[in-house]
Amino acid sequence: MSVAAAPDRSSSFSDLTRERPFMRLWFARLCGTAASQMLLVAIGWHMYDLTHSAWDLGLVGLYQFVPALLLALWAGHVVDNHHRGRIVAACFAVQGAVALVLLLSVQGGEGSRALLLGLSLVLGGVRAFQMPAQQALTPLLVSPMMLPRAMAFSSAGMQGAIIGGPALGGMLFVAGMGVVYGAALLFFVLASALVVQLKYSFTITPREPVTAKTLLAGVEFIWKRKPVLGAVSLDLFAVLLGGAVALLPIYAKDILHTGPWGLGLLRGAPAVGALVMSIYLTRHPVERRIGRTLLLAVAMFGVCMIVFGLSRTFAVSLVALAVSGGADMVNVVIRQTLVQLETPDAMRGRVSAVNSIFIGASNQLGEFESGATAALLGPVGSVVAGGIGTVLVAACWFRLFPSLAQRDRLAKAHEA
Repeated sequence: MSVAAAPDRSSSFSDLTRERPFMRLWFARLCGTAASQMLLVAIGWHMYDLTHSAWDLGLVGLYQFVPALLLALWAGHVVDNHHRGRIVAACFAVQGAVALVLLLSVQGGEGSRALLLGLSLVLGGVRAFQMPAQQALTPLLVSPMMLPRAMAFSSAGMQGAIIGGPALGGMLFVAGMGVVYGAALLFFVLASALVVQLKYSFTITPREPVTAKTLLAGVEFIWKRKPVLGAVSLDLFAVLLGGAVALLPIYAKDILHTGPWGLGLLRGAPAVGALVMSIYLTRHPVERRIGRTLLLAVAMFGVCMIVFGLSRTFAVSLVALAVSGGADMVNVVIRQTLVQLETPDAMRGRVSAVNSIFIGASNQLGEFESGATAALLGPVGSVVAGGIGTVLVAACWFRLFPSLAQRDRLAKAHEA
């Protein structure tokens, strides 16, 4: 594994792209994320085509979330005790098998609600292993000095796939649902083939037995490392309070009066902002005052939500959402890099698994929170209140987690 780092930003970025194991994983994740997005779009359309039920669409998401939540701690233990590259490759392969089953069901005219819900459970279980394995694998492929750029570059690829995957899936729908499933299958096969050939240096340690202590080791580690606890919990509350995705259809139809085309642009605006920011951070990583920058980025996210909530102009709303995506990307890159650098390699799988629980819970509960408060306060009141809450949380974290707020650099010697 190369640890060389050039003195200037441009050459340092060039060094990153020359790290062949990292770039192999990057391309694999790009293919896998695009395939996953295509699969999610296709399954949602497939389910609605079969049942015409909004409730069943919600169940697809729920069936993917529940196994990911239930298996997360065990998945983290598995990641820390087995070859991470093979775990990621296996996850891509299983998702490819799901795409194959769906392809065959479409061709045979045997698709059903029960099949889609059952395969959604499989996808949720697979992702419980895939997310911590991917996160814990990246620090093994680059030097600590390159990790902030690697995280930003990875995020840029993921945002591009999140934007492009559904768009490609939508275009392929013209040729039929089976074509979408077939394309997803090919992407998953390619992603699995790229990762299964991945070579990197790793230390084989005695495997720990599965006990309550080993399963909860990631929770204990985060609790004792206040900068890590502050960063992870900050993201939880920011997304929980500040998310407005669930209410975008209401804004598009009843407040901004744009219709479905406007909804599509509103949904894509945060991803565009995140993509632009991740590209910028790849070449210009945050090197000083990272704690303060993290908290200010979350506060900016909250301010953007307030502006979006109060806006009655489509252009202003788009800009607010795009800037919110950029601010959130600063949060994501700093938080993920900080967590990886603060965590010993033997613990990275379990810590990443706990982090994935926070992320998944905040996204799902955030949509529920938005709907519940909208029922009480109306959509505008819900979004504005959430934005104010996010700003207040960021302000409180300055006092509650001074070790995070005063953190200057990402790299720091581990505390006992």
